[in-house]
Amino acid sequence: MNVRHLVPSVSRQLLSMSLMLATGLQQPAHASGADFSNFRRIEPQYIAALGDPGATSGNGAQSWGLWSQDPGPRGCKLDRYDQLKAAGGVAPSQWKFDAADWWLEEHGLIMEKPTFPLPPGKYLVTGDRKVTTVLTIQPTDKDGNQRWELADGATLYDVTHLGCRSARYTPATANNSCSPANVRTTGFPVNPGAAMPVVNGCRKQDYAVLIIVGLPATH
Repeated sequence: MNVRHLVPSVSRQLLSMSLMLATGLQQPAHASGADFSNFRRIEPQYIAALGDPGATSGNGAQSWGLWSQDPGPRGCKLDRYDQLKAAGGVAPSQWKFDAADWWLEEHGLIMEKPTFPLPPGKYLVTGDRKVTTVLTIQPTDKDGNQRWELADGATLYDVTHLGCRSARYTPATANNSCSPANVRTTGFPVNPGAAMPVVNGCRKQDYAVLIIVGLPATH
C-alpha cells in the first residue's frame, strides 16, 4: 500500500501516513457539497472496496472490508512464507494466515485479512491525490445488500489510492493448491493502478484501497 511513490516501503510509508494526509483533511478538493466540520482526524484506516471506478454510488458494500490498523508493518514477506507455515500460520504481529483466503499487496507482502463487512456509517476518505470527501455506507437492507455513496460527485476512482494494490486469493479447485509459494517473485512492486499477479491454483479478486482519514466527531 504505497501511499507515495517517493516511499518505496509499505512499512515506512504507512507509518508516516497520518502526517502526509493532514493537509488533505484540511483542504479537500471536493468540499463544496460536503460538511467536514463534524469529522475528527484519526490515524489512517483502510477500506478494501469493490465497484465501478467511475461510480459515485452503488450496491454491494457488504463485500467491502476494513483494516482498522496499519496492515503494512504487520505483513509477511513472500520469502518468509515457510517460516509463517512453521509458526502454525501465526505472523509475528499475531494475525493468523488463512490458506483458503489470503491477501497480497503490491510489494509482495502477505497481509492479514480486512474485517468484513465495513460497518455502516460515514467516513472521510481520500486516495491521497486530489480528492477528500465523505463516504456513506448504508445499513444492510432486508435482502442483505448495503448501498454506498460518495459526496459532492466524487467517484470511487477519485478516492482510490492507485499505488495501493491489494488482491484476495482463494483456491480455484478443491485440492488446496492456492499458495503464496506459487507467487512469482518478479514484477514487484506492482505499478500503480495495475492488476495484481495471477497465481496458479488461485482465484483472484483485486480490491481498490481507500484511506480513511476522519470519522464523525460523535463516532
